[in-house]
Amino acid sequence: MADIADKLPENVPGKYYVDDQCIDCDVCRDTSPANFMRDDENGYSYVWKQPETAEERELCEEALMACPVEAIGDDGAGEGESNEVSKENELVGSW
Repeated sequence: MADIADKLPENVPGKYYVDDQCIDCDVCRDTSPANFMRDDENGYSYVWKQPETAEERELCEEALMACPVEAIGDDGAGEGESNEVSKENELVGSW
């Protein structure tokens, strides 16, 4: 299972991310090329664009499930926000 503490710095903020366990196998880029990109210098994939459509979300989920080393994570946040923002909103709303 991907670990948000090991999230690669190239990932854009949002729900999906790739952590440092990525073995650069191409599965995510083949499955969801609109959302995953390869870092040629370091030899791994990362999320370069969060999904914006239902189809892109489905493809990101498919990539997450297909990753052979479980390096793709879903931080549980809503669309377009990081988990930290979600937690902050929960705290503000609980006052």
